[in-house]
Amino acid sequence: MIELSYPIERRKSRAVKIGDVIIGGGFPIAVQSMTTADTRDVEATVKQLDELFDAGADIVRLSVLNNDAARNLKAIKERVPKPLVADIHFNYKLALAAIEAGFDKVRINPGNIGESWKVREVTKAAKDAGVPIRIGVNSGSLPKDLLKNNGHENPESFAEAALREAAILEEMDFQDIVLSVKSTSAVIAFWAYHILAQKCDYPLHLGITEAGIMEPGTIKSSVGIGSMIMTGIEDTIRVSLTADPIHEPRIGRQIVSACSLEPDGVEVISCPTCGRCQIDLIPLAESISEKTRHIKTPLKVAVMGCAVNGPGEARAADVGIAGGIGKGTLIKKGEVVSYTKEDELEKVLLDEIEAMTGEKIER
Repeated sequence: MIELSYPIERRKSRAVKIGDVIIGGGFPIAVQSMTTADTRDVEATVKQLDELFDAGADIVRLSVLNNDAARNLKAIKERVPKPLVADIHFNYKLALAAIEAGFDKVRINPGNIGESWKVREVTKAAKDAGVPIRIGVNSGSLPKDLLKNNGHENPESFAEAALREAAILEEMDFQDIVLSVKSTSAVIAFWAYHILAQKCDYPLHLGITEAGIMEPGTIKSSVGIGSMIMTGIEDTIRVSLTADPIHEPRIGRQIVSACSLEPDGVEVISCPTCGRCQIDLIPLAESISEKTRHIKTPLKVAVMGCAVNGPGEARAADVGIAGGIGKGTLIKKGEVVSYTKEDELEKVLLDEIEAMTGEKIER
């Protein structure tokens, strides 16, 4: 069983370097995503990679489907010199091509690469090049004996499968390993990762696989990943959605921020509205959230709509506004600094955010 006490002590994992990003070893949580563009199309892939990094991804993974895709990896890497991961299944030569092309990590499942000598070839190439390997176990890749004995949804099976495959790499004295044990169930994933965390010190790539479309996928990922972060086993995360991948790093960042571990960017807190709300709060809060999305400076911003909880909540933030009928207040560091008209609340708040962060906001 997991023993918890407050404050949570973060799990001590070994550090693994992926390009210029280090995961594990107490370094900040790295947020990942994955392209949906066809890797055989260089222009489309590069465009999507740029968008994902701009949206907050630290590391991005690409599918390498076949030799045609593998031939493009060097050109893609030259144009996007950021941490890139090649996702490989079945064909070990694709992993070798990705390593040769300069990719920063490869994701494999040794169980579907084939004969042990093929896994050794990949491991040797990765070791020589200083490229880490992520072993990814999920519901669809569990060994037959574990499935027969335990079924698909047993967290012990996920952890055992990952450790078995890590042992293959360890036989070659390869230690730059990242492990993931992703289930479609937040509960199974939670326990599988915690079992694994107690049995090794490799950094863990957290996620809920096949989480679903935008709304349910966000909820399931937030519950699963968030609960694991708050119990101290986080190293790197990926939110997996059946949606435009641009949402994945944005939501990942919000999960990390909501767990109050590493404030990053603007966190907008706003009241849920009720009959006391005196202003059109929802579009105001949405507009401020969207316009400040790009800001990197940690800042808590309150957007409140009535005189009951509004002023008090805004005082708990770094800066905020509280609105009333036709008027409102700007509150900074707990003090009311000015009064303004309702239709000027957004401008006044954005002006103050710019001044506090030194970052320009497009209006």
